[in-house]
Amino acid sequence: MAATEPGGLEPVAVWIQPRSSRDQVVGEREGAIAIRLQAPPVNGAANRALQRFVARRLAVAPSRVRLVRGQASRHKWLAVEGWPAADLRRALLDPGLVEPEASASSGDGPPKLAAIGQP
Repeated sequence: MAATEPGGLEPVAVWIQPRSSRDQVVGEREGAIAIRLQAPPVNGAANRALQRFVARRLAVAPSRVRLVRGQASRHKWLAVEGWPAADLRRALLDPGLVEPEASASSGDGPPKLAAIGQP
C-alpha cells in the first residue's frame, strides 16, 4: 500500500484493462484491483472513464476521484477525497458494502460501509 499523498489522499493500486466489453471490477491482479473499462487508452479517455466509473461505484462526485500515478500505464494509483485506502479498496471490491442513503449525505466523508451479512 502506498503512503499517504499530499492533501491526505490515501491511494490504492489498480490495474486497468481498456477496450473491454463493459466497465466492471473483476477482482485482484498482483495486489491491485483489476478493472475493465470500455474506453480506449487514447488521449486520456481510459483515465477519465476510470474516474467516472469509480465515482459512480462509490456514489461520489467524479471531481473527488484523483489519479495519483500511472497516467500512461495500465498500473495506476488512485485516491478518493475523504476515503481511507482500506475502505476504498473494500468498497471497490464489494459494491454491496456502500449504503446508498449514506452516499447522499453532506459529503463530510465516505459513506458508511455496511457490515457483511447485515440487511
